[in-house]
Amino acid sequence: MRDDPRRLKPLEQCKAHAAHSIPIHRAQSLTQDGTTAHIDLDGQIYTLRITRAGKLILTK
Repeated sequence: MRDDPRRLKPLEQCKAHAAHSIPIHRAQSLTQDGTTAHIDLDGQIYTLRITRAGKLILTK
């Protein structure tokens, strides 16, 4: 899956980012343009998956 430039907001328009300086990570970057990534939190492994419908699912 690749980023569709028509669907991406510039960072300065993202209210959550501007108001709280929350880091933004593109899901496609986390999955290296695939559909799945593993995320480690204190030794617990979580799976991030991008569905065919373009939704995100995070499971333990």
